[in-house]
Amino acid sequence: MSKLASKTPSGPLSEKWTNHKNEIDLVNPANKRNIDVIVVGTGLAGGSAAASLAELGYNVKTFCYQDSPRRAHSIAAQGGINAAKNYQGDGDSTYRLFYDTIKGGDYRSREANVYRLAEVSANIIDQCVAQGVPFAREYGGLLDNRSFGGVLVSRTFYAKGQTGQQLLLGAYAAMNRQINRGKIKAYNRHEMLDLVIVDGKARGIIARDMVTGELERHSAHAVIIASGGYGNVFYLSTNAMGSNVTASWKIHKRGAYFANPCYTQIHPTCIPVSGDHQSKLTLMSESLRNDGRIWVPKSKEDAEAIRTGKKKPVDLSEDERDYYLERRYPSFGNLVPRDVASRAAKERCDAGYGVNKTGEAVFLDFASAIERYGKEAAAVEKIENPSAEKIRELGEKVIENKYGNLFQMYEKIVDANPYNTPMMIYPAVHYTMGGVWVDYNLQTTIPGCYCAGEANFSDHGANRLGASALMQGLADGYFVLPYTIGDYLSNDIRTGPIDTNLPEFDEAEKNVRGQLDRLINNKGTKSVDYFHKKLGKIMWNNVGMSRNAQGLQQAITEIRALREDFWRDVRVPGTNEEVNPELEKAMRVADFLELGELFAKDALHRNESCGGHFREEYQTQEGEAMRDDENFMYVAAWEYTGDPGTAVLHKEELSYENIQVKTRSYK
Repeated sequence: MSKLASKTPSGPLSEKWTNHKNEIDLVNPANKRNIDVIVVGTGLAGGSAAASLAELGYNVKTFCYQDSPRRAHSIAAQGGINAAKNYQGDGDSTYRLFYDTIKGGDYRSREANVYRLAEVSANIIDQCVAQGVPFAREYGGLLDNRSFGGVLVSRTFYAKGQTGQQLLLGAYAAMNRQINRGKIKAYNRHEMLDLVIVDGKARGIIARDMVTGELERHSAHAVIIASGGYGNVFYLSTNAMGSNVTASWKIHKRGAYFANPCYTQIHPTCIPVSGDHQSKLTLMSESLRNDGRIWVPKSKEDAEAIRTGKKKPVDLSEDERDYYLERRYPSFGNLVPRDVASRAAKERCDAGYGVNKTGEAVFLDFASAIERYGKEAAAVEKIENPSAEKIRELGEKVIENKYGNLFQMYEKIVDANPYNTPMMIYPAVHYTMGGVWVDYNLQTTIPGCYCAGEANFSDHGANRLGASALMQGLADGYFVLPYTIGDYLSNDIRTGPIDTNLPEFDEAEKNVRGQLDRLINNKGTKSVDYFHKKLGKIMWNNVGMSRNAQGLQQAITEIRALREDFWRDVRVPGTNEEVNPELEKAMRVADFLELGELFAKDALHRNESCGGHFREEYQTQEGEAMRDDENFMYVAAWEYTGDPGTAVLHKEELSYENIQVKTRSYK
């Protein structure tokens, strides 16, 4: 075990980033034309990085396994993006965004990175407005804000429930401008399957053309991985079915440390599981918690009556309802952070108060908001003594303007009108705070290999606050990497093009071809999905919302056995020289089967509860997370040794010089 150096600049916290930018080396415009950069992943982090680097003059190659960057999972982000602009005049500031993020992450994130994130957040909004992103606006024309969990201010900018999609279209437009200029060469329907290291530096990738099956060699002076998170290790998650860990895992196997894999976020407001037929779950934006009130029946008899259809939720009076978040956390109420809200929902359902057939759902109710907004609208329109029907009509219009597409989506999936009956929600796997370890410059432990967005571990600690994913992705791509990667590339101005005929490229391509051939020729009896579903159940049952030592040990044993069975008995039809979705899935599930074991190993070694990592042995009498700051205030970064079971732990010690570390409370 060693201690990792984050390369955080010295000096006052508020001056670190400015001073660092002033001191790092630059590449002049004429030399940038001779330097190549590969970007793997074209969501918000990758798309913004590619567009920015090409605008600066670098030659950029982008790799996207979808048919278009517009299909990146970033479009699924609904609720908004945080920025400390204090438009509401409610006391927000760069420091308060920094503090909320550190506290929300349960004091397990790197202080300097989080402050930089808060510092550049305001620039992101200006950049996106200039691109034409249609943020919601107030009547006077100013950008509107709403609140998200874990904060006491309104700092979230949004575009109805489509914020991720609109931001991605802005980044995609910026990319297209550079593609048209010839500064970006886009490789869609291509998947990165290995990293090529020459003389200790990342110098290219092996990619598979997913249409022809051909393996391709691509060289560059630096490689950026921006391929998203690994939530699909659970099989059922809010992630798109294609979301995977492959790019991150391939660089991990080449020497990039993987940090805090057990820090995975369970989102509290998702449509509950309806049966074994499902392949993914659907998120209902956290923004709904601004106006929706979460409750279960106070009595188990009423809960049972609702489960069996003998009662409807609207039949219960206010006195018969338990608004448990408002009861337990009066200061924040329904806007507690995601990990707190998720565990509270699980606790109520485990106690027998769940409201759907499986007993794993709670209500998200908008009746109070509809009435409140209706009365306000009636007052604005000078309607005296409005009827209850008129108040409801006016209130529903306000809710529709704020959340209409989310309500439509819910009704289409569940076949229930959420204007008339409460939504049913339950926690589900969503975002991964863990990821590839990077230093302050976003460089991995492999020189020349960088990692951005959800694929790295850097900014959220043990729990991500809502609306901070889009903020981090765009901060990394637009405002961090364009500076820090230049410091590294300044040493490559005389290197010249990297030859793809080097033996390192031969070895990497041979490695990939061997894996593909092994899967195609395996001739087993079970499908890829059979193994993925089994892995997901092991993960959810033993490494899900709560964990304990016995369950984690069991998970490690079962995952190892499942991985052996996979390589012995998986069947992949077709060939590797054609469009073959099953082969693509098989490669990805093979990586999940290794990640899953490391995930459980990381959770087992961390004998504390913090954020999204909840060990049942370490909780307060009230059921809250119990940290162990003396022994576990560090980033756990794992080095690959050929087997996830023998991964070597490296620590990056965390220190907080500008805030007081204390037990997190939202009461």
